[in-house]
Amino acid sequence: MKIKKIGIFTSGGDAPGMNAAIRSVVRTSIYNKIKVTGIIGGFKGFVNGEYRELLASNVSGIIQKGGTILKTANSEEFKTAYGRKMAYDNLKKNNIDAVIAIGGDGTMSALNIFINEYDIPFIAIPATINNDVSHTDYTIGFDTALNTIVSAVDKIRDTASSHERVFFIEIMGKETGYLAQTSGISCGAEAILIPEIKNQLPGLLSFLHNNPERNASIVLVAEGEDEGGALVIANKVKREIPSLDVRVTILGHIQRGGTPTCQDRLVASRMGLAAIEALLQDEKNIMIGLQNNKIVHIPLKEIVRKSKDISNEYRQLSTILI
Repeated sequence: MKIKKIGIFTSGGDAPGMNAAIRSVVRTSIYNKIKVTGIIGGFKGFVNGEYRELLASNVSGIIQKGGTILKTANSEEFKTAYGRKMAYDNLKKNNIDAVIAIGGDGTMSALNIFINEYDIPFIAIPATINNDVSHTDYTIGFDTALNTIVSAVDKIRDTASSHERVFFIEIMGKETGYLAQTSGISCGAEAILIPEIKNQLPGLLSFLHNNPERNASIVLVAEGEDEGGALVIANKVKREIPSLDVRVTILGHIQRGGTPTCQDRLVASRMGLAAIEALLQDEKNIMIGLQNNKIVHIPLKEIVRKSKDISNEYRQLSTILI
């Protein structure tokens, strides 16, 4: 099948580097004489038919910007058969031959349903700060978020040391602690609480009771930790050890914004080019991944419902260094 026109959209939580991926897809398409249509507003725009032609000039000067110029939004309608039919009809009405989707595991799951109902090629590019998409070592946005967290924690540690306080810092990650784990190792946190490891509070209390340096500690808490978020856990610790001067910082959406790092720009550019090359090779319904720093193609059906575990190496690092 000769590809003459593609659609592209971003979905899920925004991630620094999405714009770099959009730029790469658009410029690679134009280089190969393929027209590009931007689908505005994620799955919502997909269903409502919010389309706009993208030229090389539209992606000039965006590689350094966080967020996504195509916007992103969820769609309850897309979860219904009727909504997906509307989305498909919009693709056909606009003569779209294939679609590039940029997003996280939720995007992959939604696409897997769609491609089982309609025969149109999809190529997915993984973009989420959580780096929790399976079969790829890296997702766009992770490095920028990691550096944002480490920079913030380094600053908070100055105050923790000066006032001899214990800071509980909440990191994004409802279902995975990958971001908290890696940032905790990188900033030398005294403790890391993540959803993958249950019943961590007793160990934390033991450490704070017995460690002579406990009064200037950083505890990173993934928001999905089973004991609760940073505020809940801090209150539990305060009740058990009233002598501690406890503070809580929730970094929130600052983790998702900001200028993408060189790593995120480079990976996004590589994945965008690889997505178009895959279409030109008549591949479809795959995700572009990165394994051992090499581009790989993974069938979308293999991505769905397969969580990405924290590596044994990172678990060992935490055990030894923390």
